Amino acid sequence: MNRRGTLTTLAASMALGLGLSSQVLAADTIKVGVLHSLSGTMAISETVLKDTVLMAIDDINAKGGVLGKKLEPVVVDPASNWPLFAEKAKQLITQDKVAVVFGCWTSVSRKSVLPVFEQNNGLLFYPVQYEGEELSKNVFYTGAAPNQQAIPAVEYLMSKEGGGAKRFVLLGTDYVYPRTTNKILRAFLKSKGVKESDIMETYTPFGHSDYQTIVADVKKFSTGGKTAVISTINGDSNVPFYKELGNAGLKAKDVPVVAFSVGEEELRGVDTKPLVGHLAAWNYFMSVKNPTNTAFITQWGAYAKAKNIAGHKDKPLTNDPMEATWVGIHMWKQAVEKAKSTDTDKVIAAMAGQTFAAPDGFTVKMDEKNHHLHKPVMVGEIKGDGQFSVVWKTKGPIKAQPWSPYIDGNDKKKDEPNGKSS
Repeated sequence: MNRRGTLTTLAASMALGLGLSSQVLAADTIKVGVLHSLSGTMAISETVLKDTVLMAIDDINAKGGVLGKKLEPVVVDPASNWPLFAEKAKQLITQDKVAVVFGCWTSVSRKSVLPVFEQNNGLLFYPVQYEGEELSKNVFYTGAAPNQQAIPAVEYLMSKEGGGAKRFVLLGTDYVYPRTTNKILRAFLKSKGVKESDIMETYTPFGHSDYQTIVADVKKFSTGGKTAVISTINGDSNVPFYKELGNAGLKAKDVPVVAFSVGEEELRGVDTKPLVGHLAAWNYFMSVKNPTNTAFITQWGAYAKAKNIAGHKDKPLTNDPMEATWVGIHMWKQAVEKAKSTDTDKVIAAMAGQTFAAPDGFTVKMDEKNHHLHKPVMVGEIKGDGQFSVVWKTKGPIKAQPWSPYIDGNDKKKDEPNGKSS
């Protein structure tokens, strides 16, 4: 009996010990949420951002983690389904207990999750250019605001250097980002003396694939004077749109297209030869030459090969939202270390003024107040190999204007969050 009692006690002690060690192990990691579409219409753009977060986590863990703890990714797939984004965000914050979330691409997905982050005091890093008109205490925007992409791109198109466009086609996917961006651009064009009759505005649903009629309409509109197309088409619709441009023989020298959501990854599945000379505006291109970018591309290539990432293991590509994701997660790490805590409010305070040597070749800064990065602006021209040649860029980083001065009443809005989204 004594022997059995001793064994029972020993077994109970071992179980208790195992329980304690697993609890210690759990407390030894910091959970990081990854909220990107890995299926559906936006997977073409978002899947690689999930991989960028995982690469950054591996990079940070290899260098000792954060506050002596390893980062543990929790990856979910909201599947290009906007209500599902909110459900998955809630799951990450309330069930998985993540310290931070890196995610979303479209503004409709960000708008969907915003109340969840605010109600639960979570922290979201959003890595894609967007329409502005929003500030939230719970979001850090590491992509561009309109004055860091849309406005400079259109100014370039209107310049002698950019072709001197007089007529504009605003062509986008039908949701909040293209509509709000085009509202800002209409007001901007009007301020430059462009008449209503010289602006054509058209929208298509997500996943739209038949651009024959639209491209024919653009061609017809362009006979009225020097015309440029401003594209806010998102996701896999870009592939049939660019194919149709090629089919219709709409060349860049006749009607240049500047895109705000097309980068190296979206051009992967397209024959780019007919698209040579068309443009994209971003804050980073893979082709920019500097040591930080060379290291970033090399690291991504090695990671993609090691992880057998489809497409990238053979032809690694980097793009602007990947760079913004990389900057965001490293800035978050710096803020956690400064705050000595993953507590949301402490990290938010510590994010103010954070700087990071970015692959774009500049030291970018998180604004002290408005939760947006100061970023350089670049316009790139599509080359035959699917890369971009930078044809214009700012001398240095530009401060973001979340509230566009081209929208009435914005001059009265504060350039900082007021505790909840504005």
